[in-house]
Formats: sequence, structure tokens, C-alpha cells
Amino acid sequence: MTFRNGLASLLRPEDSVLVLIDHQPYQLTNLNSHEPQMVVNNATALAKAAKAFGVPTILTSVIAERGGFIFPQITDVFPGQAVIDRTLINTWEDRKVVDAVQATGRKQLIIAGLWTEVCVAMPVIQALGEGWDVTVITDASGGVSVEAHQVAIQRMIAAGANMMTWLALAAEWQRDWARADTAAKLTEVIKQHAAGSGIAYLWEQQLLNTPAPSTAR
Repeated sequence: MTFRNGLASLLRPEDSVLVLIDHQPYQLTNLNSHEPQMVVNNATALAKAAKAFGVPTILTSVIAERGGFIFPQITDVFPGQAVIDRTLINTWEDRKVVDAVQATGRKQLIIAGLWTEVCVAMPVIQALGEGWDVTVITDASGGVSVEAHQVAIQRMIAAGANMMTWLALAAEWQRDWARADTAAKLTEVIKQHAAGSGIAYLWEQQLLNTPAPSTAR
């Protein structure tokens, strides 16, 4: 197993490509590892962060005519972008998806999807075996049980995958708050989707923009 350490191991937006897998109604109905609204929120935040940093994002579903379309919260982030629909359970066996990823020329492959133990684990393990640097966003993914999600994570770590949450990934992409353009875009995503952190930021802005009460008598 290759250890991920050193500055070069951190994720960079210019080297990243995101694949969102099967965020569909059928999978959501049997999602039990997380609160479903949280997964929808986090997957949407991940999509928005990728767009903010200019990270190419591939959207894929499995038999959408029966399993339902990708959540509109995600597809609305990429208006007009086609979703690659598959019959293969393992996304990485679908040539259209792999070709789309390879066309970006990037090697830091980031994956999130439903379910973790099936639709995430299989492509992650295959891509790792083909030499890709793979990161799984665990809080934008979910399984049919807490055990299924956790065992899948352990399995992927054993295969060499990197695990992160969406906000940690976004912070790694940002790296320096002096990057003002992406900092402003990321702040909007945090305000919309990072709950306490977003509310705290708004409160901070309120305090900074509220004149101190006069002490004059």
C-alpha cells in the first residue's frame, strides 16, 4: 500500500475529476447509513464545489427509466449536461464513463455515489488497480446500512483509496484564502450547505457590519 503523505499528495482542482454515481430515488429509498436529506445536501454541495473550482464532473445513473433521474439538486448545478445512463452496476466497466474521465486528462479521480458498498466500491477498486489516484467522498455517499457503508470504506482503504468529506475536499482545493475568486465561490457553497459553519459566517458578517452602540450620555 502506498501511503499518502507530503504536499504532492494533497488534491488540486486542476488535477481533479469528479464522478457522481447513481444519486437516484431508488437508491435513496433504502439509504440507511445516513439521514437521506444530509446525503442530498452533501452531494449537492460537492457538485457546487466542483463547479466553483472548475473541476470537470461526470454524472452517471443506472437504468434511470426505472431507478429514477439523478436528483435535480445535482443536475441543476450543471444545466444541459447529459447524464451517462448505464446498465452495468460497476461504473468503471462502462466505456462511456471511463472515456469521459480520460478525456479530461486528469489523474486525481474523486468519486461519490449510492450505494457505497456497491456502486462506489466496485469502480474505486477497479480504478485503483489501473493506477488512478482515487478519493471517495464518504458523506456524499451512503449505503443500505451503517455496517455496509463502513465495511465498504474499510475495503476501499485496504485497496489504497483515500477517504474525505466534501468540506475537507473543498478546503484542500482552496488551499489558500488569498485565492479570492474561488474563495468567494466556496463561501457561497458553505453558506448554503455547511449548516453551522455557514450560519456562523453570516453571523460574523452581521457583527462586523453592525455599528457599535454609542456609549455617549
